Amino acid sequence: MKLCDCHTERCSNQSLLGVKKTLKLTSTAHNVKLAIASTLLLGPMGLVAQVPAVPAAEAPPTKQPVKHSLYFVDASVLDLSLILPPPPPQGSEITKSELQEIHRIEQTRTPEQIVAAQADDKEEDIFEYKKVIGEGFTADALPLTASLSSHVQNDQSVLGLPTKVRFGRLRPYLYEGDFHPVCATPKTPAYPSGHAMSGYLHALTLIQIVPEKNEQIWKRADEYAYNRMICGAHYKSDIEASRQAAYVVFGYMLANPRFAKELEAAREETRRFLGLSISPNLP
Repeated sequence: MKLCDCHTERCSNQSLLGVKKTLKLTSTAHNVKLAIASTLLLGPMGLVAQVPAVPAAEAPPTKQPVKHSLYFVDASVLDLSLILPPPPPQGSEITKSELQEIHRIEQTRTPEQIVAAQADDKEEDIFEYKKVIGEGFTADALPLTASLSSHVQNDQSVLGLPTKVRFGRLRPYLYEGDFHPVCATPKTPAYPSGHAMSGYLHALTLIQIVPEKNEQIWKRADEYAYNRMICGAHYKSDIEASRQAAYVVFGYMLANPRFAKELEAAREETRRFLGLSISPNLP
């Protein structure tokens, strides 16, 4: 009986396994039919939905150029290319005379002038006037003044570069190959000079902060601008246009409440640092 019982159990187990396999096959066939039906009803997208998504390899992040916007000036009301006169034509007598002047400067500049011009080439902020205000006049010591300066410099760059591109004047060393510039040699157009415009804008700003140094600040601004010719990077008319542009831009800045607020904060910070009365007698 036990042999018979075991045989019976074995048979029963085999039968159950057969039923399970049959059910599994039936279920698989049923699923395939459902998938085909779904594909017919939903079209190609239905088939795609049945396939597990394979994670794509992550592409390396693309470094996007930083776009700067104006901070104190409204670009819709100020286009420097409509205000400044165009530069002298490249083959004009004026340009020839300016090129001769750069050659003369190149032949007579001293090692001390070269060092000073190279230092100014690397600094475009209000602290280029530490020669006037004092060596302690630094961004680390005066963070509010540094913030104001960075916004002024930002607007100079945003306004100045498209103006340069619009006029498209070649720099001296790109127009003639026999120059020997001693500073950086960018390929951007020359007119107007961005460094000189920055210098004059910061001069106008600093005079509002320390009017007692008015004369010395202007002298330093002209020196800073002239150093662009010591570098061999600009014509005289580039410098003159930058000064004109700075006056116009600064007038727009003065009318901006945001500029007024930052200027007042920088004035208080700097004058307190220098041990001056907080409310100066402005010219």
